[in-house]
Amino acid sequence: MKVLIFGATGMVGQGVLRECLRATDVDLVATVGRGATGMEDPKLREILCADIGDLTAVETDLVGFDACFFSLGVSTAGMKEADYERITYGLTLAAAETLSRLNPGMTFIYVSGAGTDSSERGRAMWARIKGRTENALLRLPLKAFMFRPGLIEPLDGIQSKTPAYRVMYKLMKPLLPLLHWALPNHVLSTREIGQAMLAVARRGYEKRILETRDLRRMANR
Repeated sequence: MKVLIFGATGMVGQGVLRECLRATDVDLVATVGRGATGMEDPKLREILCADIGDLTAVETDLVGFDACFFSLGVSTAGMKEADYERITYGLTLAAAETLSRLNPGMTFIYVSGAGTDSSERGRAMWARIKGRTENALLRLPLKAFMFRPGLIEPLDGIQSKTPAYRVMYKLMKPLLPLLHWALPNHVLSTREIGQAMLAVARRGYEKRILETRDLRRMANR
């Protein structure tokens, strides 16, 4: 497989990148972002793009891929709804629409989150916008799958880029393995999310929206 990753420097993206580089059936992993990942590997290609919302300058580098793993996102902390929507919905759809034109029928996996509101009418701003994003992606000519993980346990030295999340994870570190064991339908590791993405890219899944239970099932395959 040839795989594209958006958001490879984020916590989930780092885990996905690691699993892709370890997978024997992945021949090429291309990351798309404004900066380098800091990793080196014979299979890794880094596509630098100043504006993810306009991929025109790098379109020729985005052709011929089998799957895209999209984990680019921001925290809602301190953000106005219009700004959060511009990033969460606008950038995601701009990238997906471009890829659907360049690689029609490719597998596109979008990392959303537990509690996403498919009705787009709920009270939680982030959940409405994530739901709108999911719904729009499912209408594109892509094999689109929505991943809705709950609490994520970072492994392999991976850290969140969000300072508040780093503090939270540092405080919770002693408890995370226990929570992972006690609440298997609510907690996933970065390894498991990466493994689940690869499994869905290889074989698909019977549902287009995957909750934590589904993701663990695919990771364990």
